Amino acid sequence: MSNGGECRYVIGQNAYIKLVLHALKNKTSAVNGVLLGRLSGDIVEITDSVPLFHSSQIGLLPPLEIALIMIEEYYSSQGLSIVGYFHANERFDDLELGTVAKNIADHVHRYFPQAVVLLLDNKKLGSLRNKKDKSPAVQVYARDSSSSSRSWKQVESDRMTTKEPSANIVLLDFISSQKWNDIIDFDDHLDDITKDWLNSQLFN
Repeated sequence: MSNGGECRYVIGQNAYIKLVLHALKNKTSAVNGVLLGRLSGDIVEITDSVPLFHSSQIGLLPPLEIALIMIEEYYSSQGLSIVGYFHANERFDDLELGTVAKNIADHVHRYFPQAVVLLLDNKKLGSLRNKKDKSPAVQVYARDSSSSSRSWKQVESDRMTTKEPSANIVLLDFISSQKWNDIIDFDDHLDDITKDWLNSQLFN
């Protein structure tokens, strides 16, 4: 079976957009989320995502465990698993995968060895309008299975593609209409359980 160092990753448009909008809604905070999907040969297909936290709870274990249990229970009935982790740093120019991100990614990796980590690249996101770039505005990390440290290592960005070539165009439309205001994450849900952490109405 392939490990994370050899896989390619394909992310669905809605999964990708949801993560970026979550970061844009909380520009002054670090945010995170998980990726849902399945392994198909040596391709990790990411079909959905769940925004997790945007506050000081981002690195706390109890709320994270509650969130992961609820997410796994819901998505396992659809044949999907948590296959990766998304993180956006607090500072616009910070492109380092920090300790909190690595720790949560390690947890995901224990259950899904082909796990991927996506780190929002704000510079790339900001230049989407000019470049007409089709690749996701993220840095891609996989577990380095070749070294004894087994650390997270940045891999070539072309290992990650969007399933729909127009994903960035749709994303820009959502940004123009400030669609990020409609995003609900687990922080919001824990504050008010009537809020839908699945964001099932977001793309309607």
